[in-house]
Amino acid sequence: MHRTLEFLLHHGYVLLLGWVFAEQIGLPLPSMPLLLAAGALAGTGHLNFLASLFYVILAAVTADSIWYQLGRSKGIRILQLLCKISLEPDSCVRRTEGVFSKQGARSLLLAKFLPGLSTVAPPLAGIFHMRPRRFLLFDAAGSLLWAGSFLGLGYIFSGEIERIAEHLAALGGWLLVLLLGILGAYITYKFVARQRFLRDLRISRITADELKQKLDAAEELVIVDLRHSVDFEADPETIPGAFHMDSKDLEGDNDRLPRDREIILYCT
Repeated sequence: MHRTLEFLLHHGYVLLLGWVFAEQIGLPLPSMPLLLAAGALAGTGHLNFLASLFYVILAAVTADSIWYQLGRSKGIRILQLLCKISLEPDSCVRRTEGVFSKQGARSLLLAKFLPGLSTVAPPLAGIFHMRPRRFLLFDAAGSLLWAGSFLGLGYIFSGEIERIAEHLAALGGWLLVLLLGILGAYITYKFVARQRFLRDLRISRITADELKQKLDAAEELVIVDLRHSVDFEADPETIPGAFHMDSKDLEGDNDRLPRDREIILYCT
């Protein structure tokens, strides 16, 4: 944090603008330490608080607007691309779509505080074809709340942050080793959990060509479209003869699914 304060002091608002933009566009560059540092410098009179707030909001809204436009033009493929690089790709799309479909534009107010939702909320707004003015209003309000919170914390506790920075600087290279160790342990845990999940999963799979052969042979099948409502609205085309239902309905008894025919489920 001490080096962060010095680096930010020498490069000022340009660093703040570029760093926040890079994080919001999807690069793994956490902005929270930088925002706290900027707030601390504002508290000691080295930076202007309102100017720092303006540049952070500008960077965040600019990056989010790019994702918003990609969501409008590319549709659900953008969200699937983002979730492919997630540590939990199986649940990433459904979880984020569930949050956005329930909260709508309000999810943009708190998206930046929720890991995983910050990057995918803007393209989801584009996929839902939210009006540009509405998107900009809620996204700017969410950016203001996010930036103001961390800059404000740094401003209020500027003295304490400086002392913490001095203690962290005393650790030297061991601090980097500790942080890398924590990150490595987290990634390892997620990877092992995912592999265990895939091993435990026992589902008979069928290819698209095999399904086509069954349909051509007029076999009695029940095809269920389990796509989330967001996917279904973005691309309402479905396999001929399939009917749409929510995956939650599979957890209990369901009269819509016959017991005397082969049932084929698909989601993507």
